[in-house]
Amino acid sequence: MNFQQILVYITLAIAIGFLVKKFLWKKKPKKSNSCGDDCACH
Repeated sequence: MNFQQILVYITLAIAIGFLVKKFLWKKKPKKSNSCGDDCACH
């Protein structure tokens, strides 16, 4: 393998990892309003 092929495979792995992280690892959003509806935390 030459240097250019190594760079292509590294870039491809980063792109696939980014897509997997973005679309498949959806975490539950945290509740931002934990202190109630009417509070002075805004």
